[in-house]
Amino acid sequence: MGRQSPPRNGVGGHDFDAKKKRKVAEIYQALNSDPINVAKLRRMAISEGGLLTDEIRRKVWPKLLSVNTDDLPPLPARKELREDNKDYQQVLLDVRRSLRRFPPGMPDDQREGLQEELIDIILHVLQRNPQLHYYQGYHDIVVTFLLVVGDRLATALVEKLSTHHLRDFMDSTMDNTKHILNYLMPIIDQVNPEVHDFMQSAEVGTIFALSWLITWFGHVLSDFRHVVRLYDFFLACHPLMPIYFAAVIVLHREQEVLDCECDMASVHHLLSQIPQDLPYESLISKAGDLFVQFPPSELAKEAAQAAQAERTAASTFKDFELASVQQRPDTVLRQRFRERLRGEERLRGEERTKSFLTKPRTNRFVKLAVMGLTVALGAAALAMVKSALEWAPKFQLQIFP
Repeated sequence: MGRQSPPRNGVGGHDFDAKKKRKVAEIYQALNSDPINVAKLRRMAISEGGLLTDEIRRKVWPKLLSVNTDDLPPLPARKELREDNKDYQQVLLDVRRSLRRFPPGMPDDQREGLQEELIDIILHVLQRNPQLHYYQGYHDIVVTFLLVVGDRLATALVEKLSTHHLRDFMDSTMDNTKHILNYLMPIIDQVNPEVHDFMQSAEVGTIFALSWLITWFGHVLSDFRHVVRLYDFFLACHPLMPIYFAAVIVLHREQEVLDCECDMASVHHLLSQIPQDLPYESLISKAGDLFVQFPPSELAKEAAQAAQAERTAASTFKDFELASVQQRPDTVLRQRFRERLRGEERLRGEERTKSFLTKPRTNRFVKLAVMGLTVALGAAALAMVKSALEWAPKFQLQIFP
């Protein structure tokens, strides 16, 4: 494969500022390395701004998923895919409802063509992997890849994603999805026990975050730029990162939550209406830090249904096809966090304390802040939470409005 060339004169005719130009150069340097520096590509995808452009994503996303773009299988004939396919009617219905996922102003014939390709990609992946089961919201993830990389490459990327990151959502039951949702409240409890206790008192559960998790926020965010920025982050990280990001969204809205009526309907309504103007870069950074401070291995020990956790893709991520241990996303995140800690150790005195403490904390919070942690964690013990979906039927129609 030939050397990758950075886009000239910026992308789309716009000049990059110096920082973005440097980042573009670093990305292409990593792509041109022999072997390709996947660890550096992960750092670029996680760091501020992510991968910057769809042109770059088309080159980097396959590397993050270890997909060989030189050997993509041909797509089967459309008629073959759709005849006697048990999922076809449901996929068709969901794709027809996906109008808002396409750029506004796109000509109808172009959108309709893409919707047909979207159906084909989904059916192709399901046909090749009969162990996978379609779920409502899967198309929200697939359409993101289709719009960024085109149908043939999207098919290969989505297949790899479906057998790794999304595997737990594609079981015949929702047991593993419920298990992953059960990680949300323990994370919140460690960072902000007050918010955790309020949500527990309201008995809100975690159903509000279901569509966030299983669509990687693609269904709930209206700005496509924010969606692909999150996909950069999630593709570079552990499969559980979306649940960490869901936790930091809730924590970011601390005051709104605590000001809400303490009942299930009120808190659920508040949290299910995700703000569109979130400080995405700040939240991505906090989610990455939380992952390092409170890793899935610790969560798994205390989360509900521990025996079932052994069967989740999240717990078997060590088997993901990456070229070397240095390229693993967990390694990249830990290195990034250590670098941040070293930088924060250089801070001194009052400014250092102010940067981490926004309000009075208990002594343990102060000690952790002084150690330079960007998120103050609570007690080590995790709260055991009941199944997030026990009362799901009450909100079934609200999951995908």
